[in-house]
Amino acid sequence: MQYLPIILSLLLLSPLESLAQKLTSMQWLNEPEAWEIEDGRLIMQVTGQSDYWNKSHYGFMVNDGPFLYTERGGEFEVTLKITGEYETRFDQMGLMFKIDENHWIKTGIEFVDGVYNFSTVHTIEKSSWSVVPLNEKPASIWIKATRKRDAIEIFYSMDGKKFTMSNTAYFPEYKDVKVGMMAASPDGNGFKAIFEAFKIKHLPDERRLEWLQQNAE
Repeated sequence: MQYLPIILSLLLLSPLESLAQKLTSMQWLNEPEAWEIEDGRLIMQVTGQSDYWNKSHYGFMVNDGPFLYTERGGEFEVTLKITGEYETRFDQMGLMFKIDENHWIKTGIEFVDGVYNFSTVHTIEKSSWSVVPLNEKPASIWIKATRKRDAIEIFYSMDGKKFTMSNTAYFPEYKDVKVGMMAASPDGNGFKAIFEAFKIKHLPDERRLEWLQQNAE
């Protein structure tokens, strides 16, 4: 009977409270000076003069943007809603997948020369950058990405319901990956970024499923 109050309190937790607990168990790379978790949302003041980029075109390698992450192996789907008060050229926020300094993907909104873009930087030794210009400043953007086999598929949505694919990018398989929420302000002094509805769903390994189907009893 002594465990009943604890069990009841766990059952009464709201989804937001459960999500907040998940966020508080995650780890920082380049923790910003100001951040908080409130009602299941991560709110941060993005570190100024921070970025992720590897060599291509610009000639520098930088790895110092705020990144709150958890580690995952295998195949999975991750979703996230982002809202930013973008101020300066190259202000950006979104999802990040990181094996190490030379193998990572970041994807989300990036503000470039007055245009709001759904942006993806794909890095295998050197960075490649692609953008999808948006018609106007989004109130928020929803991101969905799936890691399957040796690729990550990336989708975005303006309403959290209808998703459009922006990229299918190679990503090394059989490697544990850090996945989570990233922001950067390469050309400015930072901005307010809000992350919410962060969720990771395990996906059964496709090759294992194929094997099971081929070897069914």
